[in-house]
Amino acid sequence: MALRDQKGAARFALPVVLALALPILILPGCKEETTPARQQAAAPPAAVFVARVERQAISRGADFIGRVEAIDKVDIIARVTGFLQTRHFNEGDAVKAGQLLFTLEQPPFAAEVSLRRAQVDSARADLANATTQVARGRELVKTNAIPQATLDDRITAEAESKAKVAAAEAQLQQAQINYDYTEIRAPFDGRAGRSPLSPGNVVSPSSGTLVTIVRDDPIRISFPVTQRQLLNFRREGGAGASDRIKVSVRLPDGSMLDSTGRFDFIDVTTNRATDSVLVQAMIPNPQKYLVDGQAVTVVVETGDPEQAIVIPQSALQIDQAGSFVLIVGAENKVEVKRVKTTRGLGGQLVVTEGLEIGQLVITEGAQRARPGAQVAPQPAPTTPSGVMPGTAPRRG
Repeated sequence: MALRDQKGAARFALPVVLALALPILILPGCKEETTPARQQAAAPPAAVFVARVERQAISRGADFIGRVEAIDKVDIIARVTGFLQTRHFNEGDAVKAGQLLFTLEQPPFAAEVSLRRAQVDSARADLANATTQVARGRELVKTNAIPQATLDDRITAEAESKAKVAAAEAQLQQAQINYDYTEIRAPFDGRAGRSPLSPGNVVSPSSGTLVTIVRDDPIRISFPVTQRQLLNFRREGGAGASDRIKVSVRLPDGSMLDSTGRFDFIDVTTNRATDSVLVQAMIPNPQKYLVDGQAVTVVVETGDPEQAIVIPQSALQIDQAGSFVLIVGAENKVEVKRVKTTRGLGGQLVVTEGLEIGQLVITEGAQRARPGAQVAPQPAPTTPSGVMPGTAPRRG
């Protein structure tokens, strides 16, 4: 009887133990299913950068790669041989026309000038004596004191003395020129480049460039333009096309040079290999941002500016259905807008269809935004030029 009671108790205890353990097994499972849902509900909206759709004044034209060229550029070279005594400027300084740049050792040249001047004085003295002898001979011939042949010899001696005076004066002039060459001056206003030779070196015409002087304000930019583009410029510019065509420069940091220029020269021949014409534009350069030999982007604008909707390239996406952008709509929810675009100056994207003024276009963070999802929009940053940064259109 006791044995049966023990077995009965055992049979009764097993269901009780399982019943007590079951909540313990179930509760952890329930916790794993509910925690992610709560975390997802509590996640904040994704942050994105947006730009408000507005109309901007844009001009028709095109971009080109140009090369900066100084209007005046000269390599200063010594004209005489001598020791370089003094350099009167610092490399990179602005110099004025006629400003003294270098001085060569002058005493040897000054001595040569003195010697030549003494030779001129001697030759003039000989000429004076010869002239006196001719005058005296003319009087003596009249009284037959000397023969005519003697007078002729005196006249010849006078002519030779005149020639010696002229030769001596020429040698003096050459010596003075060489002396003047010991002072090397700037030929025009500009800036001085590097000066590779220091005082104490012997310089001569074969020594090479002492310094390069360039005139960099205004400055010239050369770039090739196809015949088709040149024809479009002239047509779009209308009457007085040359005056209506504006040339600007985009600097390496993306900003635009404050100064604008005009066409200065259009070559009279065409490059047969590229069917292009070399065009030059003159642009003021008071801040010296443009340097001779520099490669820059040239923006040529024609006609009067027109109002258009412009978006940064980073906002545009492409899929199999075409081009689209993501905008932030009501309640900060993402919406898809199909658009049609054309390319403007400087890589701008001009929207011709699909957007309205005031809409917020997502320019950065689109990979975190999904249509219908809520986002946290922030104003897009700008570059120094005031243009929103962008990249090439992405493919979805």
